[in-house]
Amino acid sequence: MPVQSSAFMTRKDIIGFAILAALIFIVFPMVLDSFRLNLFGKYLTYAFVAIGLSLCWGAGGILSLGQGVFFGLGGYCMAMFLKLEASTPENTAIQSTPGIPDFMDWNQLTELPWWWEPFYSLPLALLAVVAVPVMFAFIIGVAMFTRRVGGVYFAIITQAFAAIMTILIIGQQGYTGGVNGITDLRTLMGWDIRTDEAKTTLYFVNGVLLFAVLFAAQYVRKSKLGRLLIAMRDQEDRVRFSGYNVANFKIFIFCLGAAFAGIGGAMFTLQVGFMSPTLVGIVPSIEMVIFCAVGGRLSILGAVYGALLVNWAKTTFSESFPELWLLGLGGLFIAVVMLFPNGLAGVWSEKVEPRLMALFGKSREDKPAPDGAPAE
Repeated sequence: MPVQSSAFMTRKDIIGFAILAALIFIVFPMVLDSFRLNLFGKYLTYAFVAIGLSLCWGAGGILSLGQGVFFGLGGYCMAMFLKLEASTPENTAIQSTPGIPDFMDWNQLTELPWWWEPFYSLPLALLAVVAVPVMFAFIIGVAMFTRRVGGVYFAIITQAFAAIMTILIIGQQGYTGGVNGITDLRTLMGWDIRTDEAKTTLYFVNGVLLFAVLFAAQYVRKSKLGRLLIAMRDQEDRVRFSGYNVANFKIFIFCLGAAFAGIGGAMFTLQVGFMSPTLVGIVPSIEMVIFCAVGGRLSILGAVYGALLVNWAKTTFSESFPELWLLGLGGLFIAVVMLFPNGLAGVWSEKVEPRLMALFGKSREDKPAPDGAPAE
């Protein structure tokens, strides 16, 4: 039986990270025009959520169907800063109340709400991008995990939370932009984010942040916490009887996944130029789970590839068959669960890698087993 390695980065990990880095920083910028590169930048923002789901669902067994909420909260925090920067008295001189966002003026607000005031500051806005999703995740986690709510019940509750947040955002149109969301975002500290050059720069910033999140996730997987998460996923009662507070570990990893999703949401706002409640609800949250499942919920790198592949397929096929895409997405999820439960990473580890090892005369037993699964 293979021995699980506790090294931070095995040779296999280093090769996997290097290939992904080459694709993101060299291959895609070389072969894609600015429009398609920006699309792939948007796809990468979803990869932040998929990585968090890989830790929560793959390692910890916590299936959340509400990650879109944390993605959206991070995106809205960034959008609020950008909207205030675009809503100077000079830019809004034609409004009844200059100096406030246009949707507030349309809804007859005469002053900026107090909880918008901190978003004049970029450092506070960046802090909120992480802190606000983590705060919501902490509240949900404490309420659910301390009562030992898990499995399908937790998934349904997070799905309901996503629906509630969507209704709340749409209903408070004067404060959130309503169904239209927060649009017409122009500059970041005076830098025009709408140009092709800016979008390309943001793509590379996105890639750097993605690798920072990947390294953080890798550290968690290889630490004692990662091993405890796998043990809790497989034998939760046994871990509890060993003296560990299972609820605290679940709360932490759920909050970490929310932080990753919030960063992705903020980068989505910068990359695309708006934030909408359509990215907060049930449908996007389920799609995010599909990204993780297709790539391989047991692999953080697989989660990134899953986000890229599914979104590329969505863009490609929806351009030709827009009315059939949702059916195809559902069929893809069913096929992966039925035929490839470990996703693309599982197919690679179980089908492709053994053949490559045999081809080069190497034994599979010489390779350390990845954390928590037969696939990395």
